[in-house]
Amino acid sequence: MNFVAIDFETANRYRNSACAIGIVVGNETGVIDEFYSLINPMMPFESQNIRVHGITEADVQDAPTFYDIWPRVKDYLKDQLVVAHNASFDMSVLRASLDQYQLPYPNLQYVCSVMLSRQVWPGLVNYKLNTLADIHGIMLDHHHALADSRAVVDLIVKAFKDNEIMDFEQLLQHHGLVCGQLYERSYRTPKRKKRKV
Repeated sequence: MNFVAIDFETANRYRNSACAIGIVVGNETGVIDEFYSLINPMMPFESQNIRVHGITEADVQDAPTFYDIWPRVKDYLKDQLVVAHNASFDMSVLRASLDQYQLPYPNLQYVCSVMLSRQVWPGLVNYKLNTLADIHGIMLDHHHALADSRAVVDLIVKAFKDNEIMDFEQLLQHHGLVCGQLYERSYRTPKRKKRKV
């Protein structure tokens, strides 16, 4: 079963300021396809964001806008199972970017790899992507959108192996997780099922 990892970097504190996107299609064996683009958010960058990802206004001067790349991005996301590390952030960037251009939301289900990692590998010092990458020997150029998405795919593959499960839906069911859902102008967040007493 294929799934799609997504990661955004933003130019400033506002969620509609995406300045880079990384998308990686994966399955139980690893990476199948990938897409990366800088994005011109058409708004100022803030220094704290530049310090995180190293992208500047000059870097995106000739880059496409989110509106320009959306047809291609939509083809990756529509009707797919999407995974993001701290999915609440990336899904809010996606929604805000779509809202800015009054574009319809794609229908998709999504999972937070932080939430999943807490269930698969309990008791770690933290669940930041770079910490998980270090623990599991995953190469990571942290805060590069494509590298972060690749690392998420590698994490999911590792979770499959550690649980001896090769199907994403079975993995979620095994750990009592329910997908979030994005649908027109609304969403439902991923959650853990309550354990029966």
